[in-house]
Amino acid sequence: MKGGTVQIAWHGSEPILSLDFHSILGLLATAGADHDIKLWSVQQKENAGPTVKFVADLSYHSKAVNVLRFSPSGQLLASGGDGGEILIWRQAESVEDQPIWKVLRTLVMHQRDVLDLAWSPDSASLMSGSVDNQCIIWKVSSGQAWQVLNEHLHYVQGVAWDPAGQFVVSLSADRTCRIYSSQVIPTSRGTGKGFFVYQHVLAKTDVACLKQAVPSKHHLFHDETLPSFFRRPAWSPDASFLVVPSGIHRPFLEAAPCNMSYIMSRDDLSRPAIHLPGPSKPVVAVRFCPLIFSLHPTVPQEIQSNPVDPSFSLPYRLVFAVATLDSLFIYDTQHSSPIVVCAGLHYAAITDIAWSADGQYVAVSSQDGYCSLLAFSDAELGVQMPSNEIPPHIASYLPEALLAKAKMTASEIAVTSEDVKLNFPDKDTSVTLCPRPLKHRRITPSAVTVDSPPSQLKLHHPTPCAAASDPPASPVEFQCIIPAGGTVDLSSSPSAAELHHTILNPC
Repeated sequence: MKGGTVQIAWHGSEPILSLDFHSILGLLATAGADHDIKLWSVQQKENAGPTVKFVADLSYHSKAVNVLRFSPSGQLLASGGDGGEILIWRQAESVEDQPIWKVLRTLVMHQRDVLDLAWSPDSASLMSGSVDNQCIIWKVSSGQAWQVLNEHLHYVQGVAWDPAGQFVVSLSADRTCRIYSSQVIPTSRGTGKGFFVYQHVLAKTDVACLKQAVPSKHHLFHDETLPSFFRRPAWSPDASFLVVPSGIHRPFLEAAPCNMSYIMSRDDLSRPAIHLPGPSKPVVAVRFCPLIFSLHPTVPQEIQSNPVDPSFSLPYRLVFAVATLDSLFIYDTQHSSPIVVCAGLHYAAITDIAWSADGQYVAVSSQDGYCSLLAFSDAELGVQMPSNEIPPHIASYLPEALLAKAKMTASEIAVTSEDVKLNFPDKDTSVTLCPRPLKHRRITPSAVTVDSPPSQLKLHHPTPCAAASDPPASPVEFQCIIPAGGTVDLSSSPSAAELHHTILNPC
C-alpha cells in the first residue's frame, strides 16, 4: 500500500466536504465550500504514491457543496449544498476527450442546507437529508418529491439506501437512527403505491448500573455537540448488514463513554448486532469497498495476532473503511481488528470517504482543504471472488449486476438540460450560461486538534491556511498498523508519504 496527503490546491484554501469515484470512468469528484465540483483523474506511477490530475470544474452551485454522489449507473451525479440546493447532473458527450456534465434537474423543496444524499439501486430515485430535519425521497425522472420523512427533531446528517431496495436509513443529531421499509399502500383507485414506512428507531439501550439493580437507559449516539456536520452510514454491497457511525457506548453507567460504530444485521435491524470500538475521536463516516473477496484460508488461532472474527458467517470477505475525525480504519469481515490504521493525516476533521470501483484506491476528504489517497496493489486486500462463486441472491445486488438495470432506467430520463460552466486546464475559453452569486454561507464546523500517535513516519503537510505553493509549516504524524505476518518499509518525501506493506495472507 502506498499513499498520503496529496498537497495541491484542491479547492483553493476552502474545506473539502465530500468526494466520490465514478464507477466507470474512475474519475474522482470533490465538492468544496468554494461552490464548485471538481473532477480529477487518479494516477499512480511505479514506485510512487498516487497523484491526481485536474480534469474539469463544474460550476453551478451558488453556495457550498456539502455532498455529491454518482448514481450506480454512472450516468448521473447528484450534489447537495447550502440553502437546500440539489442538482442532478447528466453525463453528456465528451469534447476533446474531456467529460462534460450538464444539469438535468434542480430538486427544490428543502428549506435549509442539504448534508447527505443516497441513490436507489436502479438510479431512479434519490434520498436527501437536510438541516431542516427532513428526509425527502425524490423521483429523478420528474424532479418531484415522492415522499417526505419528517420524524427527526434535529439535523439529518446521514442517509443510506439498501442495495436490495427494501430499506432506507437516516441518522440525525437528535441521537436517533431511523429505518424505513418499502411497502405498497393501496389507494382509493385500487392500485398500490410504494412508500417507505417507519419500522425501527435506534435511540437508547439498557446499561447496567453498579449502584442499583435496575438498568438505566443510555443514548446510542452522540448529541448535537459532535464537532462535525456529517454522520454518513453505509450498507454492505451484499445488503447483509448496515454500519452506523457516531455511536457512543458505556459498558456500565459509571464508566466513561466510548466512541463506537454499530453493525446491524439485515435479519434484525432493531438493535446493533456488533459494537465496533472506536478510538478517542467520534466516527463520522463509513464506506464499503464495492468488491467481494474470497475468504483467507484459516490459520490456527494460536499463531494469529489478528484472530478470525466468528461474528460474521459469510462465505466471502467484505472490506470497509471507517473514518473518525482524525483517523482512517480499514476492516474486513474475517478479522476482529482493523487490517490498516492511518492516523494524523489531516489537521482538521475528515468529512467523507470514497472507494474506487476496482478497489484500488480509497480517498478521504478533510476540512483542512486537502484529500488523502491510499493505493493498493493487485490482490493486496485479497483475491476477488469469481462471479460464478457468488451466491445468486447476492450477485443481483452487486454494482456489476445493477449497472444494466440502472442504465435502462436512466435512458428513460429526459435529455433536456442546462449547460454549465466547464473549465478545462490549458484552455482559454469557457461557456457560462448561469451566473454565480458572490456571497455564500459556509458550513465549517470547528477544527479538531489531532492527537498525534507514536511517530513511525514524518509526513510534511502544509497548514490549513497555507497556499499549495507555500512550504510545509510543520510535520504531522502518520501511522500504519499492519497485522502480524506483514512487512513495513516506510519512506517519506516533501509531497507525500509512501507506505509499503503486505496484508496478512495466511496461505
